[in-house]
Amino acid sequence: MSTPDQDPEREKRTSEILGEALGGAARRAGLDPAESSSTHKVVWSAMGGWRGILESVLPSLAFVIIFTIRPEPLILSLGVSVGLAAVFTVVRLLQKSPPSAALGGLVAAVAAAALALWTGRGADNFVPGLITNAVYGTVILVSALIGWSLIGLAVGFLMGEGTTWRSHRRKRRAYFWLGIAWAALFFARLAVQLPLYLAGDVTALGTLKLVMGLPLFAPLIAVTWLVVRALHPREPAREDASEA
Repeated sequence: MSTPDQDPEREKRTSEILGEALGGAARRAGLDPAESSSTHKVVWSAMGGWRGILESVLPSLAFVIIFTIRPEPLILSLGVSVGLAAVFTVVRLLQKSPPSAALGGLVAAVAAAALALWTGRGADNFVPGLITNAVYGTVILVSALIGWSLIGLAVGFLMGEGTTWRSHRRKRRAYFWLGIAWAALFFARLAVQLPLYLAGDVTALGTLKLVMGLPLFAPLIAVTWLVVRALHPREPAREDASEA
């Protein structure tokens, strides 16, 4: 039988593993509070620069435009969308980007297109995005409500403080509200887009998906970065060393 002391230890180990994974992902995306990057540079890095913006926008935009002009055959708009995603993937692979980052978008695009072709409904091309919003929103919300904010776990790993932020009321409260804000973003997307999906309005659904994508993601990244930097001000000695 397990003793009562084992559960907290197991919970701590789990949080450390999760924090390391989230922190590593944040660092690869250019979101490291330990660095002295400007807010503009951080947001730009999180979006992936011009290439990241094009990879995020062009496949969906092409699908919406072509489907609106010529909804049949469905494979035409889907083929162009997947083709653009494939081109971006090949470019990343040729530039020796990490395979997971290069293939992730293509796999998602192919899966969405396959579902739409199978059902014959253009709106089903957006089902993976709806599921993603529901899952991300739920996980982030629950983590914040139970006091283990995913944002806090990521920042704790990046700043080398583990889970000690949970013992600081100011940090715990800030990460709670940041979690609520991120969950609200995902649920807002779901609340707006799900009725359009059910109505089969592909043009409006695709347009609002784009509008509620990067234009809402970027400001929230900026707010998150500013809050985290305020909670973890850089030490003067460290700043002088980095400028030397």
